[in-house]
Amino acid sequence: MNFTEIANTRQSCRAYDSGREVEQEKLNAILESARLAPSACNGQPYHFTVCKNETAKAVAKACMGMGMNKFASDAPVLIVVSEMPYNKTASIGAKLKGNDYRSIDIGITTAYLTAEATAQGLSTCILGWLDDKELRRICNLEHPVRLVITLGYAKEDDKLRTKKRKDISELVDVLE
Repeated sequence: MNFTEIANTRQSCRAYDSGREVEQEKLNAILESARLAPSACNGQPYHFTVCKNETAKAVAKACMGMGMNKFASDAPVLIVVSEMPYNKTASIGAKLKGNDYRSIDIGITTAYLTAEATAQGLSTCILGWLDDKELRRICNLEHPVRLVITLGYAKEDDKLRTKKRKDISELVDVLE
């Protein structure tokens, strides 16, 4: 599968096959792709906590406030992405330029992770609705949780949806 095929195929899954486990080799490949993602000053200011079984259920529950993300409890793996401190170089750059490189870097590594999951035949959903305090407690984390990624096999009837995106003319200007 080339990258354009991955981009066309990847979608947020909200219907997981709860009885189908994720193979360790596939999980390893997904995490390795995330590790290889570029980051400001190669700081990699994030940490992944892979949650399975009862821990995954507890993490899913911490993402279900106000009736949100009910499907998360069916995903066999949940990956908690926490924000780590900058390295010295990125910290200086962030202060001088007033830019939040950590959020950018977390976005890039999440894109790599979800793209590789798609290439491995797995489905994902990126959750931003979460209880940071509870997730820190469950996962014994010191630093803020920024995202949770559900990971697993989609149910067979979870068909590819038509992507609704802005027209390219609304997103791109070419200056010469």
